[in-house]
Amino acid sequence: MEKQSDKTALLATLKQLLATAIDHLLLARQREGTQLSQLISGRCVKMQHLVRQAQERMPVILEHLRSKFKKHIAELVTDPNHDRVEQEMVLLTQKLDVDEELDRLETHIIEVLRVLEQQEPIGRRLDFLMQEMNREANTLGSKSADKEMTAISIELKVLIEQMREQVQNIE
Repeated sequence: MEKQSDKTALLATLKQLLATAIDHLLLARQREGTQLSQLISGRCVKMQHLVRQAQERMPVILEHLRSKFKKHIAELVTDPNHDRVEQEMVLLTQKLDVDEELDRLETHIIEVLRVLEQQEPIGRRLDFLMQEMNREANTLGSKSADKEMTAISIELKVLIEQMREQVQNIE
């Protein structure tokens, strides 16, 4: 009878230790999740700032290219066809236009911040958003027309990669 009593006491102690360990694990995961959320949110704020910088930079880039293009045409042709020059500038502007990419980046950042507030598993959703943001940052870089826009694109990609690494730790 004493052995049965010892087993019952031992089982009760083990159950209590297991419950305590699970509670500690859940608290640790919650703390880690809060820290990861703060890190990712902070990077999103930095990205929003970079997107605004890029949006503000685009009119300057386009005007610079327009005047550069006109100057080159004037140098090459003594009597340039101004309508044709304007058409070429429109085509060039469309090729360099990154408004769509910047809008999508902004939308993805807002979505990341929204997803971080959810109480359900969000890791896969965040991973998908990181892929989408990386795609937009790559396009922004490939369409880059000056070193400032290239620097913004690179910084965006660095922040996205840092977030992607953190997202790998989120369920």
